[in-house]
Amino acid sequence: MDALSGLLEGPRARGAFMIRATFDPPWCVRVEDRAPLTVMLVVRGRAWVTPGEGEPVLLRAGDLAIARGPDPYTCADDPGTAPQAVILPGGECAYPDGRSLRGHWDLGVRSWGDRPDGSTVLLIGTYMMRGEIGGRLLDALPPLLSLTQDVWHCPLTPILAEEMARDEPGQEVVLDRLLDLLTIAALRAWFSRPQAAAPAWYRALADPVVGRVLRLLQDDPAHPWTVAELAVKAGVSRAALTRRFGELVGEPPMTYLTGRRLALAADRLRDTDDTLGSIARRVGYGSAFALSSAFKRVYGISPQEHRTRAA
Repeated sequence: MDALSGLLEGPRARGAFMIRATFDPPWCVRVEDRAPLTVMLVVRGRAWVTPGEGEPVLLRAGDLAIARGPDPYTCADDPGTAPQAVILPGGECAYPDGRSLRGHWDLGVRSWGDRPDGSTVLLIGTYMMRGEIGGRLLDALPPLLSLTQDVWHCPLTPILAEEMARDEPGQEVVLDRLLDLLTIAALRAWFSRPQAAAPAWYRALADPVVGRVLRLLQDDPAHPWTVAELAVKAGVSRAALTRRFGELVGEPPMTYLTGRRLALAADRLRDTDDTLGSIARRVGYGSAFALSSAFKRVYGISPQEHRTRAA
């Protein structure tokens, strides 16, 4: 698996919040849903996206933005326009004074706003749970990134627009997969830019020593790796590997491996009914107890609590 594929293997929407938003100026929506990732694609008109901390970003037709949660942000016709609606966790909508906005701006199947054929149209897809996006990917992203149509183009746009207006059996699954493809296409374009700020471990894959070790850990995390064995595979001493790995990745090899194993375990807890013992063996832990202890130390909750919350 190449480095970029390894980074982008995570997006897997499940019942994503998908909507076609349409407005006439002045308009402004403040988003406080704490969702891990939201994709906004401008189909017509223009929109300003302002993160909680940072400068506003202007999006024109064909441009795309991705907001990484849980920090709030606003989307508006102008950065100075006051919010008219607030999006809360779970897709709930309210007026700024707290009154429910439920049903007031509904315009049909997955369509929302102040007019069905407004001058500004956005397609919005929101991953509702952190587990739907890989932790390594979220850590590699800024709070807000944007791509203009001159550096990115995706043929999925008209397909997504058409499918969002449909209400047929299995439609939720179709939209989830389209959102995953749109997200991966956009992030691939963003990471491919010459000025892209890739995470340390991603850049380290180009190193002849650390890159080989990273690929071994990524491809076979369940193997009982030791620093000594990894050093032999890389053709350097243990001390040299530890020093070089720490300098390029920012953490020791075994710490990186632990994070990789626990991330895989979290995914399997969410996606399968496998027992904790089975998952432990699959990701490289000797027992369910060992996995549970490590999981709680890093995530702050037990594996069972993680599985229950995901469900």
